[in-house]
Amino acid sequence: MDDLLTPPFDTKIAVLVRDDLEPWQRLNVTAFLVSGVTAAHPELVGQPYADGDGHAYLPLLGMPVLVFEGTGPTLTAAHERALRRGTALAVYTREMFATGHDADNRAAVATVPAADLDLVGLALHAPKNTVDRVLKGARLHP
Repeated sequence: MDDLLTPPFDTKIAVLVRDDLEPWQRLNVTAFLVSGVTAAHPELVGQPYADGDGHAYLPLLGMPVLVFEGTGPTLTAAHERALRRGTALAVYTREMFATGHDADNRAAVATVPAADLDLVGLALHAPKNTVDRVLKGARLHP
């Protein structure tokens, strides 16, 4: 496990968010999407932290998370490329801002065909070259 969390990394964790979202929405979407990557890849979580006074803190992901931004068409293209490659994704759609909990979120996604999802964010963990190809056209979030 520690080898996965020691640089240089063979994989990347990346989040792509819509560039027209409000700042709070970008942060919210990023947090939700990273939780999906973490749930799917618990081996990427490091050991718990402790400060010099002995206070314990929760463990974190053991590798950087790169956050990108792009237009709606950029997200759609990235989504299509990921699906063609069979790359697992976490997705967040615009409809999910109006729901109140996980079951409603899943229901909102389940009613829409993949090609019609109004994506505002997606996240993936994959080999570096796969992430680069899927996110082609996106730019690092400022």
